Amino acid sequence: MNKTIKLLIISDIFVVTGFGLMSPILAIFIKDSIIGGTIFSAGLASTIFLITKSLVQLPFSRYADSHDSRKFWMIVGTLLFTLVPFIYIFSKDIYWIYAAGIINGIGSGLMYPTWIGMFSTHLDKKHEGFEWSIYSTAVGLGTALAAVVGAAIAQTVGFQMTFLLVGIMSLVGCAILLGLEKDRNKNSAIKSSHYSKIRFLHRSHSQK
Repeated sequence: MNKTIKLLIISDIFVVTGFGLMSPILAIFIKDSIIGGTIFSAGLASTIFLITKSLVQLPFSRYADSHDSRKFWMIVGTLLFTLVPFIYIFSKDIYWIYAAGIINGIGSGLMYPTWIGMFSTHLDKKHEGFEWSIYSTAVGLGTALAAVVGAAIAQTVGFQMTFLLVGIMSLVGCAILLGLEKDRNKNSAIKSSHYSKIRFLHRSHSQK
């Protein structure tokens, strides 16, 4: 397993596990602690996030595929949705929750295509399924543990401390991404190498 794959997996363990801490408590927090908060508004906040993410990631993925800037946008996206738990800490009104959903959607829309693109292009040959499985298992186990730990933390010390821990874990995950090398368009590199070989063979043939 190469360095890029390792860093992407470790980063996502921190980020996804961190957000997993607040998944089981978010609707309760919105209903009980936010002015105007109801079960319906919690569902609406999720809808706002998913719609925003969908609107951003599809056109942005076309841009990301044609530019060598995946690392930059991945970090920007991660930083944006790292803001979300900190917004929750200071939220009093439901409109702040909706705003957090929009920010989360934009951040996820920037991060998801770039993360998937970089992960897919750096998989080790003949180990693709195994490396995807390592990622899925690690994140899945982390999220499973986070669900019960997050609920316990919220019940013991409150929502704000839970959100603070989520934010810190997400920042750690974002910092890990700084260790990635600048992503290069592998398709371009392959094409360049292919045409260089053709030119070399053509010159060799001409000299005979």
